[in-house]
Amino acid sequence: MTGKNIVILGGGIGGIVAANELRKKLPKNIKITLIEKNSTHSFAASYLWLMVDQRKADKITAPLNTLVSEGVDIIYEEAKSIDISSKLIQTENQKIDYDYLIIAAGAKLESKFLNMLDQDIHNFFTFEGARKLRDKLNQIESGEIVLLIEAMPYKCPGAPYEAAMLIADHIAKRGFNESVKVSLYTPEPQPLPVAGPELGNSVSQILESKNVRLYTDHQLTEVSERDKRIIFQNGAEQKYDLLIVVPKHVPPEVIGNSGLADESNWVPVDKNSLRTNAENVYAIGDVTSITIPGKWKPGKPMKLPKAGVFAHSQALTVSDIIASEILGKESKEIFCGDGFCMLEAGEDLAGFAYGDFFGEPNPKVKMKKLGKLWHLGKVLFEKWWLAPIGFTKSFYRMVLILGGKLLGIPIKL
Repeated sequence: MTGKNIVILGGGIGGIVAANELRKKLPKNIKITLIEKNSTHSFAASYLWLMVDQRKADKITAPLNTLVSEGVDIIYEEAKSIDISSKLIQTENQKIDYDYLIIAAGAKLESKFLNMLDQDIHNFFTFEGARKLRDKLNQIESGEIVLLIEAMPYKCPGAPYEAAMLIADHIAKRGFNESVKVSLYTPEPQPLPVAGPELGNSVSQILESKNVRLYTDHQLTEVSERDKRIIFQNGAEQKYDLLIVVPKHVPPEVIGNSGLADESNWVPVDKNSLRTNAENVYAIGDVTSITIPGKWKPGKPMKLPKAGVFAHSQALTVSDIIASEILGKESKEIFCGDGFCMLEAGEDLAGFAYGDFFGEPNPKVKMKKLGKLWHLGKVLFEKWWLAPIGFTKSFYRMVLILGGKLLGIPIKL
């Protein structure tokens, strides 16, 4: 047990939870190292609120070291390569050996649509993108706002639909809902196909009630910035005054030459244990590729969504497996595929979707009726996540778990 070194790549949700759980479960002589290039953590789930001016930028960020337990070493560098044969990580300035490795490196966004503000093309998937989009949404008084999902897969399958509803609500509050139209184009056959048909139908109905026009089965071919026109594979075209793109998501470069990726370039793992094909190497969160029942289109197998709730629960699973193995105990922990999402709909309302994403023949996920209670739950989760390690964080955790028990929802934090 002496001298073991556990290395975690990535300081997002999965990486932070894994680091804190392992530190809690293991003695001090087990070294835990977190490698993350950013010293400031921003809570991505709150970018949607930042986008519609419901959050100040400094209220959804926190120093990374305040969110990580004492006794976890943080290296603020970018991991450049993984050598699974030598069990070495190369960062910008040093080599780090590991006995166990947890890859929580997330997903990157292709840069194609990220720096085109002068063409009225924005995004809400980055902190800066959401902040600049907020300024644009506070100025627009007429025209077509188009939300466009460029490609599959993308992080948080509910985010584009939440964004459309929040934007429609924001425009209405500003008094321009008659002169500003909101539409959403997606290559998916329905909203959130990874969650099954019942949830997709529920989301479609809510979008309609918010006067958001939904166009499914629209795969992007080209965006013509010169005349602000979108062209789709099915021949359809759409003009826009403001285009909000969900950019194509790609794996981080560190995965490329690691020998861990499959033909999709993401990291395949055992769906129960999150083990990769390399000894003592696990992957969690957005970087993984986990096939689930069903197909989102003919010949297109569905994959477990890239979402923080899964990164969180996978981190709990992997932490228990690794800690048990180091301590010579048996772990019965498995990742079961259960997940939930609080879907923001504007007007301080949210729906709550919960279910089994490993369900047969399709994921079995249902959504509760819209209500302020679910919105409050999302607010409390945000406060818990961004609170520094200590009493306040423990208090919010207790409130969330107790609330879940009262509502019959098993919440693991």
